[in-house]
Amino acid sequence: MNVYEKFKEINGQFITEPTLIASKLSNIKAFIFDWDGVFNSGDKQANGGSSFSEVDSMGTNLLRYSYFLKNNRLPICGIISGEKNESAFYFSSREGFDFSFFKIAHKHDALNFICKDKNIKPEEVAYFFDDVLDLSIAKMCGLKILIHRKSNPLFTDYCIKNNLVDYITGSESGRFAIREASELLIGLANNYDSVIVNRTEYTDSYETYIQGRKLIQTKFYTLKDNSIEECNVLF
Repeated sequence: MNVYEKFKEINGQFITEPTLIASKLSNIKAFIFDWDGVFNSGDKQANGGSSFSEVDSMGTNLLRYSYFLKNNRLPICGIISGEKNESAFYFSSREGFDFSFFKIAHKHDALNFICKDKNIKPEEVAYFFDDVLDLSIAKMCGLKILIHRKSNPLFTDYCIKNNLVDYITGSESGRFAIREASELLIGLANNYDSVIVNRTEYTDSYETYIQGRKLIQTKFYTLKDNSIEECNVLF
């Protein structure tokens, strides 16, 4: 499979060469996502909520299973959002993510918290993002995926010029960009067919992965008195 050509066909932009992205991916231990503008278009409801797609959800699941096949363990996964969003809480819990952060003004504080808690380095984190408030994390992480939005060409150019992005999705925010990014990384991990076959046939390997995922109890964090603290949320 020529991954480069497949993703060029859908207007994905490789700012870093695919072989180098694959090399970076081999060192990754955590997949961290922004929420608004990444899993959705960024539109907000009156209560501050926003949605997600099952297409993107399957993408994150397949990506995590790809990692499991390569490393015989689950990757660390989390969402870091500047806002409080019940859909993000529900998604994180349902999918067995390790963390869901909300109302975090300076997002790099959440990244530092994760790295300390899980004993990993920022360069071992892949980050999926879309806008200005994410740059404090993007500049620290080892693998950076920018969700495309054609309305901000100057921001995109800024990210490219300042080495803040490795790949820009061809799909726009709210149009299954996370599925695209997930499939890209699975393709570069060179085990896409194995991921699909095992998932389709629900093999013992996939069952082991799912059971491990179910054991994860998502922890929710927010900023209280200038420090990040665990909290209970309702959703």
